[in-house]
Amino acid sequence: MSQPGAAVRIPREIWVLIASAFVIALGFGLILPVLPQFAQSFGVGATASSIVVSAFAFFRLLFAPAGGRLIARFGERPIYLSGLVIVAISTGATAFADSYWQLLVYRGLGGIGSVMFTVSAVALIVRLAPSTIRARVSSVYASAFLFGGILGPVIGGLLGNLGLRVPFIVYAVALLVAASLVGILLRGSSLRPADGSPVLTVMSVREAWRDSAYRASIGSAFANGWANFGVRNAILPLFAAVVIGKEPWVAGTALAVFAGGNAVGLTVAGRFSDRVGRRPFIIGGLVISGLATIVTGFASDLPVLVLLSVVAGFGAGMLNPAQQASLADIVGRERNGGPALAAFQMSADSGAIIGPVLAGLLIDYGSYPLAFGMTGLITLLAVIPWLFARETHDVRHGATPDAAKDPADPTDCETKVAESSRDA
Repeated sequence: MSQPGAAVRIPREIWVLIASAFVIALGFGLILPVLPQFAQSFGVGATASSIVVSAFAFFRLLFAPAGGRLIARFGERPIYLSGLVIVAISTGATAFADSYWQLLVYRGLGGIGSVMFTVSAVALIVRLAPSTIRARVSSVYASAFLFGGILGPVIGGLLGNLGLRVPFIVYAVALLVAASLVGILLRGSSLRPADGSPVLTVMSVREAWRDSAYRASIGSAFANGWANFGVRNAILPLFAAVVIGKEPWVAGTALAVFAGGNAVGLTVAGRFSDRVGRRPFIIGGLVISGLATIVTGFASDLPVLVLLSVVAGFGAGMLNPAQQASLADIVGRERNGGPALAAFQMSADSGAIIGPVLAGLLIDYGSYPLAFGMTGLITLLAVIPWLFARETHDVRHGATPDAAKDPADPTDCETKVAESSRDA
């Protein structure tokens, strides 16, 4: 049997978002190796430096509901562009912070713009991606982030040798480049599904919550945010500096090989999730990532750290395209999924906020193995809801069934259009 959707092409508008994602990730990767050390340059400890990472996610979390409503009201493109510009300004200001508190505020405010362009991009992909290649589209989009993530930390580590402020300036410029790219190439008139169908309704969080797969995705998003967007970015550079070496390139290498393993996992899940379903890759990715994270705390040299980072990255890569495609299956192309997608992002950001702070406390009053062990356990616990969740992709026909119906829920959500519009 041929791969479902193998002959279906990725729409041009999505390729524009993919190119922009690469530029964004490249710039973001520049600051990852130096952000914790930049915070510690103001004389603070592991907990305070972790809070800088969490502050970004905290503002994302606070603004996510408003961001979802803005997308539903004004459309994805203007919110996407506004978000990029806000983060560019915030990052540029961060480069000139004169104290820890200025760094905390400037970095935190960037979270407002970040959630705007992140949720907008996901909403666009949900609307524009053909249902038979959703995992492939999610894989290519995420791979753009990962390829930028592979190059970014290495370049950022080298730029860090020129000064801890330099990567932030370069990142701000990269964001302005991405905004220009999208503003020129992505026109509002082209932001319709390929079949020309209009977006008729808004999917509310209450409506999405009826779906067992959506409920499970909230849990896995929280765990993924905790482990891979929070703790890994905030704690791994400090762990590498303490255990391996203090040179910025050491932390950059660990983050880069994680991204490399992630890229391999993305390719595998993107190729096969449209054929065999979403759940196997989500569950497998959580298990692999969780176990590798637990063992990371016991790494004693660079080769072991590199190996464990590759394995953890592979697991996270398996998870992300399948989870993203499942979310798109749930929302469907005929809906504006802003509120439901924003709630999903809020779950990930909640994990990214809580994880680094708790891990920092466990390090200050315990040990690195304890911090990584707790993080891996949270990831493994996210497997449980998926064991009971429905499969959102109809692998028999290579397409997705009615995205609004959960076989485990007798409620037909299509009859709740008026209610969902009111809730949104």
